[in-house]
Amino acid sequence: MIYPLAGLLFGALFGALRAKRRGGAIFDLLQWGAVFAMLFGLIGLFILVFIERAAI
Repeated sequence: MIYPLAGLLFGALFGALRAKRRGGAIFDLLQWGAVFAMLFGLIGLFILVFIERAAI
C-alpha cells in the first residue's frame, strides 16, 4: 500500500521542482506536479500488484 502513496508524493515533488527549474508559474508547478504524481502513483500501483501476485 505504500508504493502508490510514495509514488504520488515523490512524483508531485519531482514535477513541481522540474517546472520550477524551467521557470514556470504557480499553475505550471501545480500541473506538472499533478501529472507526475499520477504517473508515479500508477507505476507504484503496478509495482504493488506485481509484488502481491508474486508472493503466492
